[in-house]
Amino acid sequence: MFKEFNLENLENSKNELEEILTSSRKRVDELLEIENKTYQNFVVPFQEIGESINEFLTPVFHIDSVKNSEITQKVYEECLPLISDYETDISQNVNIFKTLKDIQFNYKRELNDIQNKVLYNEIRDFKLSGCDLENNKKKKLKELSLELSKLSQKFSQNLLNATNSYEMIIEDFEDVKEIPQSDLELAKFEEEGKTKYKFTLQMPSYLAYITYGSSREKREEIYKAYTTRAPENGKIIEQILKLKDEKVKILGFDSYAQYSLETKMAKTTQEVVSFLEELALKGKDRALEELEEIKEYAKKDGIENIQSFDMSYYSEKIKKEKYDLDEEYYRPYFEQNSVLNGFFDFLKEVFEIEFTLTDAKAWDEKVKVYNISEKGNVIARIYIDLEARKDKRGGAWMNNWHSHYVNSKGEKQLPTAYIVCNFPQSTENTPSLLRHSDVVTLFHEMGHALHHLLSKVPEAFVSGISGVAWDVVEFPSQFLEYFSYDKEVLKLFAKHYKTGEVLSDEAIDRIIKAKNFQSSMGMLRQIEFALFDFKLHEKLCKTEDEVQALLDSIREKYSVSKPPKYNKFQNGFSHIFAGGYAAGYYSYKWAEVLSADAFYMFIDSGRVLNKELATKYKDIVLKNGGSKDMDQLFFEFASRNPSVDSLLKIDGIIS
Repeated sequence: MFKEFNLENLENSKNELEEILTSSRKRVDELLEIENKTYQNFVVPFQEIGESINEFLTPVFHIDSVKNSEITQKVYEECLPLISDYETDISQNVNIFKTLKDIQFNYKRELNDIQNKVLYNEIRDFKLSGCDLENNKKKKLKELSLELSKLSQKFSQNLLNATNSYEMIIEDFEDVKEIPQSDLELAKFEEEGKTKYKFTLQMPSYLAYITYGSSREKREEIYKAYTTRAPENGKIIEQILKLKDEKVKILGFDSYAQYSLETKMAKTTQEVVSFLEELALKGKDRALEELEEIKEYAKKDGIENIQSFDMSYYSEKIKKEKYDLDEEYYRPYFEQNSVLNGFFDFLKEVFEIEFTLTDAKAWDEKVKVYNISEKGNVIARIYIDLEARKDKRGGAWMNNWHSHYVNSKGEKQLPTAYIVCNFPQSTENTPSLLRHSDVVTLFHEMGHALHHLLSKVPEAFVSGISGVAWDVVEFPSQFLEYFSYDKEVLKLFAKHYKTGEVLSDEAIDRIIKAKNFQSSMGMLRQIEFALFDFKLHEKLCKTEDEVQALLDSIREKYSVSKPPKYNKFQNGFSHIFAGGYAAGYYSYKWAEVLSADAFYMFIDSGRVLNKELATKYKDIVLKNGGSKDMDQLFFEFASRNPSVDSLLKIDGIIS
């Protein structure tokens, strides 16, 4: 039923991939020889060829992120040019392009909406790949694509290496006295008969010190280490920007930002910039008030000139004082297994899906693999890898492996996906105890996963998250996040791991009240990142200094708090330099308007666990995947267009 995860032959991946790609090229040539080409005899098998390549390659590339080693890096570097070469050849094949256009022209009226959507997307993407350009330009595009893939991987590897190479050892207990006990246990070690504490740039460890570390000097030390990681990425950014600019100019676009919008819901660069600036304008006054509150609090410690490395520390103190919200108090109630099982209960209640643990093989002993069932039938599989490891890339993400589709033999193929996070590690003595923010992250990534796994679309290229416009792909993930603040939902899993006691109403109320704590500052920070990304891809910055100058100018206008000069945030901005968010980071806010508006429908209905509404959402938004444009799906679901005010209201920025 499902392809098993198996990388025992990892080192031979290059040879296997060569065979698969040779066979795929031969299969494409055979399809092109068909005399009377139709959707059924050409497009359906063409999609299958793409799926079979993804089936082999996804685990090979995935393992480099979750079990990074010299071998995984070597295999990645060997496979990258092969697949880049193949994809460029296919995307620039005039005969495929012409065939797709002919099928669209000859059969448009006979084909259903989903099939026409596949053809529309494919023809658009062939144009964006330069398929109708002369050969010398195609050759250049091929070279640029390969080089960009290599640079992205190098950017990511540099960041991982830098993250892993740093340790801050503390011997004086005074410097760690405020660190929560569970974090302190993970940091503690014995050396030469002395108790010492080790903090790293892995996210759980870094957050523990920057939020609770008593020593201002040590907070700056770890902050500086974090914000100056991988300085060599500065030069890689120069190269990435130059090559992207070169690529889109060949394709006839003025900028990479303009090119990127061809596959997004937003129509013009001005529309994106205006949207972000409007949000910034509406949030800035409130953000200044939030900053003033932190400054006043820090003055009690004699700090007149508050710095970036003080912000989390004093914010946490204010949060605790204002809402009596102590993260450490909550963590025993958010034990990883309890959260997962309760989360599954919630998903069963609203979406009528069940998760069953399997003994399927994965890449690490702590990875859990579940089959997902609907009405007694297994419909999907999910791999869940939650704990931080040294050989694992930072952050959290969802990776799709297989898509739901019906193959040329009429057989249904089932979807699979991976969820990866970096939560506190479990040890023999200590279970993995999550922060509420970790719970929110889990809901977010599951939102992405369900968007892919609950698809009922029969065409692979628009099933699940495939074919979804990038600036709305965050809608289902952010929508699910909101439920992690609901009292009814939290009570399903917020249970003390030792006593089984359910988190009290009063304690849950404190989480809900604190949800919008410093929300305006948080929003402005996201807008800073989004504007920096978008403007960076609107006009070419040729040097590191120019990149920095652009970031500084955006901070000057929109940020309420300026980081120190040594902060090189851009060198760690993986989303846009090693992920798919270049000229698309605005998507988080763009999609959040949809998710906030959709969630308001549940609030307005009087019951957040509204099964009828959840079923409607599942049937319209999730099941349709990328087969319809998201603005159309949203309108079908809500019977209206989304409003920016819903986002500002849900974040407590306007009432």
